[in-house]
Amino acid sequence: MDIHNSLVKEEKLKEILIEMERIIIAFSGGVDSTYLLKVALDTLGKENVLAITADSESFPPSELKETIRIAKEIDAPHQIIKMSELAIPGYTENDSNRCYYCKKGLFENLYPIMAEKGYYNLTYGLIKDDLGEHRPGVKAAMEKDVRGPLAEADITKEDIRIRSKELGLDTWDKPSLACLSSRIAYGEKITIEKLRKVDEAEQYIKSFGIKQVRVRVHNEIARIEVDPSDMQLLLKYNVLVSEQLKLIGYKYVALDLTGYKSGSMNQMLKGITVEA
Repeated sequence: MDIHNSLVKEEKLKEILIEMERIIIAFSGGVDSTYLLKVALDTLGKENVLAITADSESFPPSELKETIRIAKEIDAPHQIIKMSELAIPGYTENDSNRCYYCKKGLFENLYPIMAEKGYYNLTYGLIKDDLGEHRPGVKAAMEKDVRGPLAEADITKEDIRIRSKELGLDTWDKPSLACLSSRIAYGEKITIEKLRKVDEAEQYIKSFGIKQVRVRVHNEIARIEVDPSDMQLLLKYNVLVSEQLKLIGYKYVALDLTGYKSGSMNQMLKGITVEA
C-alpha cells in the first residue's frame, strides 16, 4: 500500500473540488461515493454539497437505508428522489447498453434539482479502475457533462479504501455494489419480479455471514458467486440455500467455482459489438 501516493491524489481531488465550488453527488452509499462525499464536505463545507440518492426498482431497500445512515453519520445534506428505471425507454430490454439508459435517466432527473438549488456541477463516483472497462454509463455522463472527480484525480479503489479507513469511514471495507439489474443476463427482459427475487435470494445468502454475493440469473438458473474464501461456508448450508432459492422461484441453483468477479456478465459480450 502506498499511503503517501493516496494522500497526493487526495490533494489533487481537493483542488478539483475547489474549482467546482458547489456540487451535487449521485450517492449510492458505496465505497467510492461515500469517500467522495466525505472529502467534498471537508473541502467545500456542507452548504456547498448535496448528496442525492435515487430510490428505484434496482436499488436494494437495504442499501437505501444505508445511504440514509451514512449521510446522517457524516452530517451530509441528503435528498432521496423516486425514480423508475423500468420506465426508461430501452432499459428493460437489457441490452449491452442498459447502464447507458439508466445513467442518462438519473442525470436527467438531477439536472433540474441542480438548477433549482443553485449547484454548479453534477458528479458521480467514477474511479480510475472503471476506465477501459465496458461502462456505458460513462458515455451518458460525458454526454451530460457529469464529472467524475475521483477518476480525474487518478484515484483507484485501493486508494479509496486506504483513505476511507484513515478518515474513519466504516465503508472502507464494504463489498463493491452494483444494481440488481446487473444480475440478469443480457437479453433477458428486466422485470420488477426478477429484481425482487434476486434481492431476496442475496439477502438470504448474506444471512449466513457472507458479505460479497451475486446471484446471477440465466432464465431459470441462479448462479451464485461468492468470494473463494466463503465457498466452504456456503457449501455448509448448500441444502438450505438450494431449497430457499427454489422456493423463491429458481428451478436450478448453481455455485460458480470461479468465485465472485465484478462485471462477470460482461463475458457474454465477447465477440459482440457494443457501443462504447
